[in-house]
Amino acid sequence: MTRTALVARPVRTGATLAAAAGIALLAGCAPAAPDASEEGTGPGSDSSSSNGSTSGASGSAAYADGTYTAEGSYATPESVETISVTVTLEGDVITDVQVTGDPQKRESEQYQGQFIGGIADVVVGQDIDEIQVSRVAGSSLTSGGFNDAIEAIKAEAAA
Repeated sequence: MTRTALVARPVRTGATLAAAAGIALLAGCAPAAPDASEEGTGPGSDSSSSNGSTSGASGSAAYADGTYTAEGSYATPESVETISVTVTLEGDVITDVQVTGDPQKRESEQYQGQFIGGIADVVVGQDIDEIQVSRVAGSSLTSGGFNDAIEAIKAEAAA
């Protein structure tokens, strides 16, 4: 039996990249006063997690705890497919995920099934802001619909 590796990639926002670049440039220099025009891009901002901790661990959750559902869609060479994603959040961490597919084509049914079977191992226990999946259990297109649904959930759950 061959096992396929599950891959989750953290989201790299412009603010996070700007913060990382700023830290690299300031290495070895004396600390500078923060620039008000760059609020939210410094090492202490919520958009950066340089210490590896989740925002829930620091007590300042960006999202309201609860269970949220959203749909995401993605295009295949044959059709446009939709999946329904339900996540439970506690302190910005995904504690449960359920994905339901509605495949229009036989091949989509196979890939959605593989994705659904492997997604929990990738995202449960992760900060929702760090979730950006690209391939799960051999399914890469389904990931696009999942990522769309996560973005909609984040918008709904924003505290």
